[in-house]
Amino acid sequence: MDYKWQERPLENPEVVEQLRAQLNDLPVPLARALVLRGIDTFDKAKQYFRPTLADLHDPFLMTDMRKAVDRLVEAIRGRQTVMVYGDYDVDGTTATALVTMFLRRRGVDVSYFVPDRIEHGYGLSTAGIDAASERGASLIVALDCGITAFEEAAYARSLGVDLIICDHHTVKDEIPEAVAVLDPKRPDCNYPYDELSGCGIGFKLVQATSAALGEPDGAIHEFLGLVAVSTASDIVPMTGENRVLMREGLRVLTSEPSSGFRALARRAAVDISTCTTSQILFALGPRINAAGRLGDAGRAVDLMLAEDDLDADRLAAVLEATNDRRRTIDRETVDEAVSAVEKLFAEETLNSIVLHDAQWHPGVIGIVASRLVDQFVRPTILLTTVNGLAKGSARSIDGVNIYSAIRSCEDLVEEFGGHDYAAGLSIRVENIPEFRRRFDRAITELATDESFIPSIEYDSLLRLEQIDRRFWAILSQFAPYGPSNLNPVFRASGLRVVGRPRNVGRESDHLSFTVKQDGSRAIEVIGFGLGDRLDLVTESRENGLPLEMLFNVQMRTWNGTTRMQLKAKDVRQAQT
Repeated sequence: MDYKWQERPLENPEVVEQLRAQLNDLPVPLARALVLRGIDTFDKAKQYFRPTLADLHDPFLMTDMRKAVDRLVEAIRGRQTVMVYGDYDVDGTTATALVTMFLRRRGVDVSYFVPDRIEHGYGLSTAGIDAASERGASLIVALDCGITAFEEAAYARSLGVDLIICDHHTVKDEIPEAVAVLDPKRPDCNYPYDELSGCGIGFKLVQATSAALGEPDGAIHEFLGLVAVSTASDIVPMTGENRVLMREGLRVLTSEPSSGFRALARRAAVDISTCTTSQILFALGPRINAAGRLGDAGRAVDLMLAEDDLDADRLAAVLEATNDRRRTIDRETVDEAVSAVEKLFAEETLNSIVLHDAQWHPGVIGIVASRLVDQFVRPTILLTTVNGLAKGSARSIDGVNIYSAIRSCEDLVEEFGGHDYAAGLSIRVENIPEFRRRFDRAITELATDESFIPSIEYDSLLRLEQIDRRFWAILSQFAPYGPSNLNPVFRASGLRVVGRPRNVGRESDHLSFTVKQDGSRAIEVIGFGLGDRLDLVTESRENGLPLEMLFNVQMRTWNGTTRMQLKAKDVRQAQT
């Protein structure tokens, strides 16, 4: 696929030079990358490079936090029975493990309930509330769900079960009637940061509860590893509090990992002592998610709660086998969906993709929707049939709010919820044709012609000779990476290929080569998914044609040796 290369624009380019002067002649490419992230003063740079737990906001600034804490403290001190109710994805299961562990360690009779994707569907369910009542629970703490559970909240009240909702999804015009509803996206909530993950909201609840119990500040720091796994996996912006929680969470995860995360990392071939945001996202997270996609998400919660290494290893093996099965189903579904899209596009011009197949497994359609977005650059909804109702996952492209598009068709939908770029919904099968038409119209109104052209944005031009020890020492402190704080992408031209380029990887779908620029030293390049560019790079070497490339700068450790490496995002012949 050919991409459009776009340099990220600056509103005030002169700020770059001002920041350089304040930061001891910082290299221009790094100064520009900082300003693009809103870091345009010395004080902001200090907080960006040195985030600490002291930078976290007071949890009691969140609307209803005092009500939630008072009720939870009552349950703890009164030794009441509590049920923690969480979603079945990484965010929900980590949140469930966090609050369950917090209450267990304080002597509470606590159990948890994670809904079955097929049997119960997403969010609070009457079956889960019945389970709480049967267990004698006087309180349910709902995590990563509940903000649209109006009927379920009323049902809990009718059974005499109190409900605390901790959610981070978009709020509708009203909120459910509960003891407390914690969601920074509430219009009446003045909490300074509204991009926390669901597990992050759970952490703020235990942070406030711990303080109310008079515990020392460090009493809940052990849970930060769970927050880091959630924050990385749920693709929330890596800014503000999320950046603090991610950085400190990685420190806990790498230096004091739980039995569960140690076992999971071994199965994923990840060195937990050097685990990164990327490794959570692409190695640990999918294995946790697999439990809820193809079976019982409770197995993932059990793994994270495990305190015995043998038990943790047994559960990690189950998740590994489940993830292998998920990959097989994933590949088969992708092939079927791609064929369906190609047939659809051959018949008519569409700005969106809405597919329904009653046989698709509900556990993989979210992943497959993301693959279709990558391949066709169109907002995508994939639906399957569960208990007579079409249920599915929606994924979007940059700049197109898919939640708004679905909301414009709300009269055709049974339920929906989510974010700007990802959502879930259920719809009657007979309504799908009309929904497909209206949804495509809504996407057309929200998008521009540019929305459907795949592009890669880069932060700055960079000469290879600028990549020295100081450059890397500063760049490495840009991490942890995530949305709104992506790994800086640089552009270099006039690159000469040295050595022999080759395809690498199990299916030879990656590309490895080495480049020099003028008098710079040679630097290795790895291009994941760029295996089809081998002929281009080989021709460049044989005919002396210069290349230009978009890339990240990273360190690669192999057999005890660490060296600089460029991770190519795209490569092409240098433009004349």
